[in-house]
Amino acid sequence: MVVNSGAPVVMPWLDEVAAVLLSWFPGQEFGAALADVLTGAREPGGRLPTTWPAREEDVPVWSVEPHEGRLPYTEGLHIGYRAWLKRERAGGPAPALPFGSGLGYTTWEIGEPAVTTDGDRLVVEADVANTGFRPGKQVLQAYLSRPDSAVERPVAWLAGFTAVRVDAGGHVRARLEIAPRAFQHWDTEAHAWVTESGDFTLRLATSVADPGHTVTVTPAAASR
Repeated sequence: MVVNSGAPVVMPWLDEVAAVLLSWFPGQEFGAALADVLTGAREPGGRLPTTWPAREEDVPVWSVEPHEGRLPYTEGLHIGYRAWLKRERAGGPAPALPFGSGLGYTTWEIGEPAVTTDGDRLVVEADVANTGFRPGKQVLQAYLSRPDSAVERPVAWLAGFTAVRVDAGGHVRARLEIAPRAFQHWDTEAHAWVTESGDFTLRLATSVADPGHTVTVTPAAASR
């Protein structure tokens, strides 16, 4: 099934089809590009920048239009995939297609991450192996979390990502950097971005729903 949509839609037939290709708004070369992907000449290498619900009533935020010139963001920090994570933690429904997910035409193995520092940045490296029979693209995503935080935080938040392209049967050492800003929160009293001292949990995954590999990390720079 090819879905030509520029935003999430409900797909009640999702389990009845072999695969779904999201084409978004591809422009005048849509026909040629679609033919290349469907025939296997090219791999669909995208990952979802949005969350797709199984049912309309599952969507956590519906108030998206101003009323009398005002649009209150009552969800606070919990927007997009963060709202879904908060709902799921409380026993709510999971989405049909989670943020960051996407398939291609090959299979992958992701190794355990190794974390070092480069100045004020954390550097995350991991071996990525293409275990299939054709070249492919994978997108590694690093999510941070801190369940015992003294301040309000999302359940998890995207801190960095990187794309790798690997030949069939090959492997590469993927590398991504996490800036200090990814650990910070806004201190209303200090009127500044600050870093909470202590450890955070880093999960290297292929989507926000992928368990991936987790490690404990400490921010390289704990200053304001």
